[in-house]
Amino acid sequence: MSARTHRQISLLAGLVLTAGVVAFTVAYIGDTGASQETPLSDAPAQVFTPRKQVPLDKEARRVAGRFILTAVARENLGESYELAHPELRQGLTRREWLTGNIPVVYYPAKAIETATFKVDESYPDEAILEVALLPRESAKVKPQIFFIGLKKTGAAWRVNYWVPRAAPAVPSARD
Repeated sequence: MSARTHRQISLLAGLVLTAGVVAFTVAYIGDTGASQETPLSDAPAQVFTPRKQVPLDKEARRVAGRFILTAVARENLGESYELAHPELRQGLTRREWLTGNIPVVYYPAKAIETATFKVDESYPDEAILEVALLPRESAKVKPQIFFIGLKKTGAAWRVNYWVPRAAPAVPSARD
């Protein structure tokens, strides 16, 4: 065998040995990650149990109606401040609330002919309703559906959520 062939075989053997050492190191020593397998446990499984719904509290319905006639209509904002849950007030002081620049979508009370409620969820301490505000024929506003959320704080119901069911359409240049 020539010296050149001997050098090539030695080089090839060295490369194979190096590749083997690297593969061994990665496979057995290089894995420092934690196992992603969930350990088995003898504890009972956590099973989701849905909350029991209850008929809507009459006081919650009354508060929702008063909120629409005050905060939504921007009339008697002092009363509406008391009906709003702190989550809805978003840190606004009573004085700031009374300016009418509040996080509640406006709908004119004078335009409302009918307001109907549909209960989506009702629990002992919270409720979500869909409210359809239907205007008089002479009104220059369109019918609108809103979601209203109510939370019971202590003995009183407060509104913590008021948003349109669908976002208003964005006018185009052709409109």
